[in-house]
Amino acid sequence: QVQLVESGGGLVQPGGSLRLSCTASGLSLDRKHIGWFRLAPGKEREDVSRREGIPCISVTGNTYHSDAVKGRPTVSRDSAKNTVYLQMNNLKPEDTAIYFCAKASNSLIEPFGKSWSRWHRYDQWGQGTQVTVGL
Repeated sequence: QVQLVESGGGLVQPGGSLRLSCTASGLSLDRKHIGWFRLAPGKEREDVSRREGIPCISVTGNTYHSDAVKGRPTVSRDSAKNTVYLQMNNLKPEDTAIYFCAKASNSLIEPFGKSWSRWHRYDQWGQGTQVTVGL
């Protein structure tokens, strides 16, 4: 059974940093495009369509970022740990959200264009981890 589990969320002060982890079981993350998404406060957690794509890392190691957070997140893999990381720097209150990692379906093929950020291109999601940016 394939399972994705996020961890590393918490409360951080503005300007601070966090590293989120996405660990998989039943699946090798090296062989899949993996996206990070977030859900802003006030939105229904189960409504996948409301999740905002932030960065994505492809099986070839290419990374893609949304314009909204460009320059701040870094996405990377650790193959030995079967884990994908999201490093977020210079966090702002508007970064407060539930963060999800997701595995892309076979419909997502490089070159991605903007398709990497479309929620319907992903068919397996973690349960999410809460990130709160504030004093």
